[in-house]
Amino acid sequence: MILFAIESSCDETSAAVVKAEDGRFTVLSNIVSSQIAIHALYGGVVPEIASRAHCEAITNVAREAVREAGIALSEIDAVAVTFAPGLIGSLLVGVSFAKSLAVSLGVPLIPVNHIEGHVAAAYIEHEELRPPYLALVVSGGHTSLYRVPDYTTFEEIGASRDDACGEAFDKVGRVMGLPYPGGAAMDKLATAYFEDPDPEKLSFPFPSPAVTDDSYDFSFSGLKTAVINTIHNEKQRLKTDTLPDDVRRAIAGSFTKTVCGGISKKLSAALKETGAGTLVLAGGVAANSHLRRAVAETCRRRKTAFSVPSLPLCGDNAAMIAAAGYHLLSAGITADSALNAFASDEAAEDYLAGLRSRHNP
Repeated sequence: MILFAIESSCDETSAAVVKAEDGRFTVLSNIVSSQIAIHALYGGVVPEIASRAHCEAITNVAREAVREAGIALSEIDAVAVTFAPGLIGSLLVGVSFAKSLAVSLGVPLIPVNHIEGHVAAAYIEHEELRPPYLALVVSGGHTSLYRVPDYTTFEEIGASRDDACGEAFDKVGRVMGLPYPGGAAMDKLATAYFEDPDPEKLSFPFPSPAVTDDSYDFSFSGLKTAVINTIHNEKQRLKTDTLPDDVRRAIAGSFTKTVCGGISKKLSAALKETGAGTLVLAGGVAANSHLRRAVAETCRRRKTAFSVPSLPLCGDNAAMIAAAGYHLLSAGITADSALNAFASDEAAEDYLAGLRSRHNP
């Protein structure tokens, strides 16, 4: 089976062609057109600008995906597309393109939840991965734990009650004066901090994002505020507008350590209490080297199998949407030309629940 997939939930326009055989995937192409240079001018994604950029890019990105895959359009067996959650204008561009392509080719149209797509990225490189398992999705918009009993069912058991982890990384990076997006630069600064052998090196105590109750929930708002206040206080203390390198490294390292510790604490509790034998780490922040190591170590201590996509598949891309789409199609979950885009997780889940009930009345 040949799947063509589109991802346009935020600020990357992506199209991919993926061959699927008995749950094994071969990525024939995975084209990603990033808008980072555009939004860097504003320090964050501007929704209206993002949707216009998707309109400008999607046709060429789709053509390049087909060309690189070396197939004819007539060989496509199904079209998968991210329909939620995300920026509504950006989503509508991808959904409209996918609907037109599916109708013109006379093939099934598969609606894919963006978050479930991130988790499905692990199937591409980990053929041994099978449900049931727990999934930890850490991205710019989500920090959530899911129980995944089968390929198309995601039961949220924990989430951030306010800001997402990725949003906190980017906001702290912006206040520190790091280039947008701040996550990658923060990772490098934290690495330099941890590699410094000086036992007396500067450090900062920050509040844990692990909510202090029996839930598996997180809260990054207080942590983010504490770090930003520390940045401002250090600038005032040092009477400078630009923090010296050792202070920036200490803030990045202390912040990163606190994030990893809080996530590991809740994850360890979830693994223990659910008895899950496998964990999947996914989402854009799964590319953070320190978080990857912390989660891997947590799984090692719990004797839990660990799967995480390679770095190119952690960010938004269409290959992951194709992988998720394959399993949805296998379960008989498809949409028609009335498919709409939804900005929220709740609306997306309600829509998919309707499709599931239609297939299994």
